[in-house]
Amino acid sequence: MSKIRAAITGVGGYVPEYRLTNDELSKMVNTSDEWIMQRIGIKERRILKGEGKATSDMGARAVKDLLDKAGTDPKEIDLLIMATVTPDMLFPATSNLVANKAGLKNAWTFDLSAACSGFLFALETGRNFIENGSHKKVIVLGGDKMSSIVDYTDRTICPLFGDGAACVLLEPTTEDVGVVDSMLHVDGSGAPHLHVKAGGSLRPSTHETVDRKQHYIFQEGQTVFKFAVSKMADISVEMMEKHNISPEDLAWLVPHQANMRIIEATARRMEISKDKVMINIQRYGNTTAATIPLCLWEWEEKLKKNDNIILAAFGGGFTWGSIYLKWAYDGNRKV
Repeated sequence: MSKIRAAITGVGGYVPEYRLTNDELSKMVNTSDEWIMQRIGIKERRILKGEGKATSDMGARAVKDLLDKAGTDPKEIDLLIMATVTPDMLFPATSNLVANKAGLKNAWTFDLSAACSGFLFALETGRNFIENGSHKKVIVLGGDKMSSIVDYTDRTICPLFGDGAACVLLEPTTEDVGVVDSMLHVDGSGAPHLHVKAGGSLRPSTHETVDRKQHYIFQEGQTVFKFAVSKMADISVEMMEKHNISPEDLAWLVPHQANMRIIEATARRMEISKDKVMINIQRYGNTTAATIPLCLWEWEEKLKKNDNIILAAFGGGFTWGSIYLKWAYDGNRKV
C-alpha cells in the first residue's frame, strides 16, 4: 500500500487595505525610509483598521479565499488549525471564531502558539492528522494582528511588523508530492530576549503593567538577529543535506519574513540565488505566523507540480524549524 502524504491542494490569503509607509512612520517616531530599508528591508506594512476588527476577521477572509479558489464546500473541512500570537481574546480560541465566520460547521479547531515559527508547527501538526487517516481536509492558517501589540513610540520595533493572514488546504495523496519531512526545535532559554512581558498568568494585566507598556513586544534586537541568522540557515542546510537536495534541485526557499539581511544570509548559506527566494517583506513587513503562507499565496501562479520547496522560520520562544515539501499542483488553483 502506498504511503499517504499530506499535500497542499490550495492557498488563500488576505491583507488589509491600509498601507503604513516608512514616510508615515517617520512622522510618528524618529526614523526614516533610508534607515528602515538599510537595516530591515521593509517599505510598507498593512494595518487592520476599524472598530471591532481582529485577527479572526483576517483569518476568515483568508479561509473564504481558499475555499472559493479550491471550489471546496466549507462543510467539507474536518479541522482548522490556527497559528497566532495575537488571539482575539484569551478564550475562546480564535480558530473557533474563524470557523464560525467562514462557515466551517463540521470542523473542530484549535489555536497553536509558536510565534514566527507558528505556521511550520501548525503545518506539521496538520500533516499528522492527514497521514494517520483520521482527517481528509485540514486547513492550516497563520494570522496575526501585530499592530495590536506594537508600541508605535518605539522606533526599534514599530517598523518591523504588519497585519495579515494566509492559509493552505491539506488533503491526502499517494503521489510523490506533499510534505516530506520536518525539523522543528525550541529553546525556552531564549524567552527573555523576545517576548511580551505581561498579560499572562505570570504578570496579569494591571494598571501598572499598562502604564509600563508591558503588553507590547519586547525584543533585544542584536541577540535575536544573531540567533535567527544561525538557526534559520543551519536548519535549512541540514534539510538539504539530509535529502540530498542540491541548490540546482531546489525550486524555492520560503523564509520567514523578519529581516532582509536574515533572508539573504540564509540563501547564501544554502548557496542558492536570490531569484529562488520568495521575498515580500518590503510590502508586508513581519506578519509573524502569516509570512510563509502569504508568500505561497503570492507565488502560487509560479509554482509547478513536483517543485522542491523548503520552508524555514525562526521566532520568539525561541522556536525555529524547516519543512521540506514537494508542490502538488501547477499554477494558481481556481475553479
